[in-house]
Amino acid sequence: MKLLLLEDVPSLGYFGDVVDVKDGYGRNYLLPQRIAVVPTDSKIKEIETERAQRAEERRIEREALVKTTDKVADVEISIESNANDIGRLYGSVTEADIAKALQNAGYEVQAKHIAMGPHITQLGSFDVTLRFAPDLKAKIKVNVVMPGAIVQNAEPEEKPEAAAEGNE
Repeated sequence: MKLLLLEDVPSLGYFGDVVDVKDGYGRNYLLPQRIAVVPTDSKIKEIETERAQRAEERRIEREALVKTTDKVADVEISIESNANDIGRLYGSVTEADIAKALQNAGYEVQAKHIAMGPHITQLGSFDVTLRFAPDLKAKIKVNVVMPGAIVQNAEPEEKPEAAAEGNE
């Protein structure tokens, strides 16, 4: 069954594409959900300008994802979490925790971009893959430590004080 997509459908196509799907998938899901319609020449002409506009938006978004992938590659972050004596966390470090840590570090990463298997449940260093698109991936290192174990660099704080003492 050939259908004209009215929305982007992952693994199927983008808005305005005419796709060939199985009859059941088209009749039972795509058509009732108003995700697709039967293609006609008038319907295809009607959505042509919006299709071009959406293609340009996808191109711009793709460029932003490429820049983010390059920027975040090989980054190392630390996340504090409470653990017992043998290093097992009381909770777990999830995609949302990693995304929040990356956002606090100034990177534009969402939890949906983080592709990790089971959640992290113990202290240590872990390699995590970020997947922005099927062909855009980056690896980061996540260090899970006890609270207070992250040593903040004290140099920036000392320099202004030393400069203030020198002015007196």
